[in-house]
Amino acid sequence: MQTLAHIGHRLRQAGPADLASSCKEINVLIRLWLIDHILKSDIGMKPYLEAYGAAMLPSHRRAIADIVACRTEALGGQQWCCTECGTLLNVHHSCRNRSCPTCHGEQTRSWLEQRQAEMLPVPYFHVTVTVPEELRAVLRRHQAAGYGALMATVVNMNRRVGGWSRGIGDYRLNG
Repeated sequence: MQTLAHIGHRLRQAGPADLASSCKEINVLIRLWLIDHILKSDIGMKPYLEAYGAAMLPSHRRAIADIVACRTEALGGQQWCCTECGTLLNVHHSCRNRSCPTCHGEQTRSWLEQRQAEMLPVPYFHVTVTVPEELRAVLRRHQAAGYGALMATVVNMNRRVGGWSRGIGDYRLNG
């Protein structure tokens, strides 16, 4: 694999057409460094997985594993050869996990921009609900029913506190 210094040298010599390719290579190198030094280290995901891994949903464990393996040798790849100079380039497959910022980062940003464009020009507020520690284990085991009940309770509480008479969509205050 090429080093950051090698890619930096190529960047200085690159024309505008090569710049995008070189920036992608730098992004991959930085990402690989982060995976090696944070996600796989004692300060990153390792302690988290040891502490909570048994309680994690399989889909969450799979997302973490996919993101760590994304565009690495673990997923295989292809070797491309430049027809002019014969340079070989290893291109690794992506994980295609919907949670992966490398694979779906642009798609996520586009979706957020579309949602922001749909927002009405009115004040919004954000409500954060903290679940007591005693209930967290139960919610992890019974997420569908537990979070459904939690959200129904939050909606009812907001109706009472906010004074809404018929629902979240009705902004006429009681009284």
